[in-house]
Amino acid sequence: MLWFYESFFPVVWIVFLLYWQIIQAAATKVKTTLRREPSASGLLRALTFLIVIVLLSTTRIPLPWLYRQLWPSGLWSFWIGAAVTVVGLLFAVWARQHLGSNWSRSVTIKQDHELITTGPYALVRHPIYTGILTGFLGTAIALSQVRGVIGFVLIFVVLWAKLRMEEEWMRSEFGETYAAYACRTAALVPYLF
Repeated sequence: MLWFYESFFPVVWIVFLLYWQIIQAAATKVKTTLRREPSASGLLRALTFLIVIVLLSTTRIPLPWLYRQLWPSGLWSFWIGAAVTVVGLLFAVWARQHLGSNWSRSVTIKQDHELITTGPYALVRHPIYTGILTGFLGTAIALSQVRGVIGFVLIFVVLWAKLRMEEEWMRSEFGETYAAYACRTAALVPYLF
């Protein structure tokens, strides 16, 4: 049974990443990109994700304080973390599917770009980020260690920077329509933030 607890989170994240790559490769009806963020910001994001994956997946980093327990680990923290992770990643998948041909890995403006405000986008303006952050939060809960919190914070910082760029571009593309949407819909946490 120990193998289950040790492999659960790596398997969930690998399945999520594989799905994300497959859905991207299979997207034949993606709209033409008119404007794209500089590749340096996407590279920095990818590097941060890689660092966090290493941080969360190994216990061989020679910094003992990374493995300090923040709360008791055990079945409760594992199952709460597992549920939060799965719900978060499924929310991100729903948002990606709902976005359809407007989706892009990078911050972009597409030809005939649409402002999507239904489905998960009626709950938060950036549901893919909400889902991914929730997934990392669940993983941090299950780990119960300093490294989980650091990983969550690093992902939050890079997604927040991406969110800020997207917000600016959406405001310039959709003007008052986006401003009204932003006033009635939280950025990441429904009804709060």
